[in-house]
Amino acid sequence: MARTGRPKAELVLSEEERLTLERLMNRRKSAQALAMRARIVVCCAKPGATNRGVAAQLGVSEAMVGKWRRRFVERRLDGLFDEPRPGHPRTITDEKVEAVIVKTLEEKPADATHWSTRSMAEAMGMSQTSISLIWRAFGLQPHRSESFKLSTDPLFVDKVKDICALYLDPPERAVVLCVDEKSQIQALNRFTPILPMMPGTPERASHDYVRNGTTSLFAALDMASGKVIGSLHRRHRAAEFKKFLVRIDGEVPAHLDVHLVLD
Repeated sequence: MARTGRPKAELVLSEEERLTLERLMNRRKSAQALAMRARIVVCCAKPGATNRGVAAQLGVSEAMVGKWRRRFVERRLDGLFDEPRPGHPRTITDEKVEAVIVKTLEEKPADATHWSTRSMAEAMGMSQTSISLIWRAFGLQPHRSESFKLSTDPLFVDKVKDICALYLDPPERAVVLCVDEKSQIQALNRFTPILPMMPGTPERASHDYVRNGTTSLFAALDMASGKVIGSLHRRHRAAEFKKFLVRIDGEVPAHLDVHLVLD
């Protein structure tokens, strides 16, 4: 006895529908999901095609083939597109979003240096959450500012190239040192030892201390090995920096040339 099942709806394509489906299948900008639905319909329209056979041919589930076959028979080409998702409709239009972005970029509040979510929400008649979502989506951070400096040195570009080349490809039989300084380091002596960090407790130091003045640190980083040559001095003058250079000269092997990069 032959096996019976739910009868399949007959699927016959018009010439116009076939051409449209082939364009959806082959166009580069088509979404992959839409292209797959078009392939399913075209395969199902072939004489003698079954849902199981089409599913095996395309590597998808039989239920997926049945769904889009049924949708196409009921609604034709319109059935291949996604239906509107359930939920509350949008209350913030694209024009409203554009107005928030323009106001953020081109205007400033009258009584502050920059916009906050609260002030922008009040100015636009929206909620703080909506303003925050819009700013986050477009990477806007009005509360942050950065500084920069333009060099007036006409040879600035050439010097930058030389320094970068020195870092990336140092010469043979040479050492490249990056030198910097940190002045005004507080020399504090705590009355009690610093308590080490423990699980759930950060490192702790007592609030009372003896101030022993300040010290200055000169340091040179070897770019190849990562070794640091450093020295501390009570004062911060050319004399102390000269002593630091003498120390570098003493620690670097005599057969190596020394290249110092410093401001």
